[in-house]
Amino acid sequence: MLGAFVFASLVLAVTPGPGVLYIVARTAAQGRRAGLASVAGVAAGNLGNALAASLGLAALFAVSAAAFGIVKWAGAAYLVWLGVQALRRPATAEPRGAFEAPRLGRIWRDGFVVALLNPKTALFFAAFLPQFIDPSAGAAQQAAALGAVFVLIAAITDSGYVLLAGAAARRLGGRNAQRSARLGRWAAAATFIGLGVYTATSRQP
Repeated sequence: MLGAFVFASLVLAVTPGPGVLYIVARTAAQGRRAGLASVAGVAAGNLGNALAASLGLAALFAVSAAAFGIVKWAGAAYLVWLGVQALRRPATAEPRGAFEAPRLGRIWRDGFVVALLNPKTALFFAAFLPQFIDPSAGAAQQAAALGAVFVLIAAITDSGYVLLAGAAARRLGGRNAQRSARLGRWAAAATFIGLGVYTATSRQP
């Protein structure tokens, strides 16, 4: 059963989705370290959703349109705000050391909030995890453990996307750093705002 869960989790994790787009956009705009910080933040937010699902909070989103809507609109607004912030950032190549703490801490926070304020993640865990739970044992403990395993797998695959995006950005940046910084800024802004609109217009599953 665990082997089947790991395989299914790996297939789902490597499939690009909104989370991957967010992380790649961060990497393209702000560098590999910012991308890895986003991976850590998104993983923490997803883990929070997994724990919420194991405690039954996802069931509230499934039956309450109001609760789902509140969290959905909060997450959409935060994504749009991130896009606006990206547009306001100067279109210059970042100097070495620009992503040292505490800035990495803020990037981690952004990823955490974006992931945590995605009610679909909690619903996903509520729908996906029970298929691999042994009913004869403690369901909540199993759901929490399986959720943590899924988050770990997703963090590893997301880190791979960061490395690929970082390598591509460095290659482009070596040719024209100023132009690459500008394109990365606009791409990140478009991605964040697009994800915000997607989140706002998505319906409750």
